[in-house]
Amino acid sequence: MKIEEMVREVQQALGVEVDGKAGPETWGAIYKCIVKPKAKAAVVLPPSPVDPRSEKCIATLLPEVQPLARALVHKAAEHGITIKVISGTRSYAEQDALYAQGRTAPGAKVTNARGGQSNHNFGIAFDIGIFEGNRYLGDSPKYKAIGALGMDLGLEWGGSWKTIVDQPHYQLRPTWAKQMTEREMLAELRSRVAAGTAIFG
Repeated sequence: MKIEEMVREVQQALGVEVDGKAGPETWGAIYKCIVKPKAKAAVVLPPSPVDPRSEKCIATLLPEVQPLARALVHKAAEHGITIKVISGTRSYAEQDALYAQGRTAPGAKVTNARGGQSNHNFGIAFDIGIFEGNRYLGDSPKYKAIGALGMDLGLEWGGSWKTIVDQPHYQLRPTWAKQMTEREMLAELRSRVAAGTAIFG
């Protein structure tokens, strides 16, 4: 039996999302089943690598995405790379303002997506920045290393896209959208928001 098949069976038995990838949700469920609660001891935890700015952006994301964004920051820190979440959910108006840059507003073009055409508008996407000290690195080979970590967590990485490559971008594709194109998924996301339907449900 292949590892992916084994993981799928374990996920099914635990009642978590069945995708064949052992991400944080799967490991958390396994932990709860196997490890029995112990008497609490005083434990001094190291400071979290998730800085306040990142946490503020993460808090705008849907609850299903938040732990994965935090996990990515932690995994990067384990590999000696400092990342910060620099963008989370945007309103349609905020997206339109970004789209206007370099077109009808000052600045360089930063996006080809209008309001309702970006996964950032639905709480499922976030962008990261890599930092050395306080210096932001807009271009670095470290983005590829972080991309691999993100995909291991089950996130979709913009750096692996074939048309518009977006290395700082990560998103969590809902199960119902696994076989959809980006355009089809965005249309369904808009419909779900308009109807008040849960995005992850």
